[in-house]
Amino acid sequence: MNERDGGEGQRKRMRAIWSKYFVKHVEGRVQQGILQSDIQSKADRTPVTVADYGSQVLISLVLKKELPSHSFSMVAEEDSEDLRKDDAQQILEHITSLVNETIANDDSYNMSLSKEDVLAALDGGKSEGGPSGRHWILDPIDGTKGFIRGDQYAVALGLLDEGKVVLGVLGCPNLPSKSTNKHNGSSSGDQVGSLYFATIGCGAKVQALEGSEPQKITICSVNNPVDASFFESLEHSKRDLTSSIAEKLGVQAPPVRMDSQAKYAALAQGDGAIYLRFSGKGYKERVWDHAAGSIIVTEAGGMVKDASGNDLDFSKGRYLDRDRGIIATNRYLMPMVLKAVQEAIDEEQ
Repeated sequence: MNERDGGEGQRKRMRAIWSKYFVKHVEGRVQQGILQSDIQSKADRTPVTVADYGSQVLISLVLKKELPSHSFSMVAEEDSEDLRKDDAQQILEHITSLVNETIANDDSYNMSLSKEDVLAALDGGKSEGGPSGRHWILDPIDGTKGFIRGDQYAVALGLLDEGKVVLGVLGCPNLPSKSTNKHNGSSSGDQVGSLYFATIGCGAKVQALEGSEPQKITICSVNNPVDASFFESLEHSKRDLTSSIAEKLGVQAPPVRMDSQAKYAALAQGDGAIYLRFSGKGYKERVWDHAAGSIIVTEAGGMVKDASGNDLDFSKGRYLDRDRGIIATNRYLMPMVLKAVQEAIDEEQ
């Protein structure tokens, strides 16, 4: 953000609100006591919970309150369509109650939302984005299946300005700011819960969700793939392809499989060297799955490319215009990874 966004004081306030509201209160409370009735299936058969909806409502409202002088546009994952159905009234009441309870527990805002207010706030995320103007890009819970299991997930917010991502924030309640277990993505150490953020040209930082001074993070400097480890998705991963890529590179370590953009955060703080994402045929990558994480990695000194070596293009709307896959690593390994990717793809065809 620049001065027209309110300066450093407002950035600090936004980070504090982000930590307090969205990551510790809404998702934390729901994850601890989630019920089957709190989970719905969307048209594409992916799950959505009361916390997905509640997080999006709160983030939309707070952004409008904190940045009232700017025209508001948001590209977000959820909308109100399923909640307007007759059989969804109970879960809508639950979401409304949860949102109002969260607001009431803090004295920052004096307001109470009706069910219609909740539905309208959700539909505020229907923007198509694009190459002109400024658009917030939100995934209220990235990695919903991980959230339901009690594993890794992230609350992800990015800002698109004239087609370029200029700001990113990732709240990762189950990720420590130091060291992830290289075998299954679980935490090592007692303290977990980290907030990652980056502004274009200003580097990337992390702080504990419980409160700490922000610390600069830097991607690892491994330059020999034999010494590298790599992340891949639990859900969106062609494992035969990523295994072939790793073999061509000579990677010895087993893959770290994690849900959500927590992988981008772990990569940015040096927990691994490479992130490979190759989804199944016909899957279209959504901008909210990569906007925040990609700028945090690049501001930490890394690179994020598609399988042909192009930068990710967030200016095309709600989906990425990309070629076959997404790769994130440091500048030393990127040429070698791209070469291995192309060879593996050619063999696959």
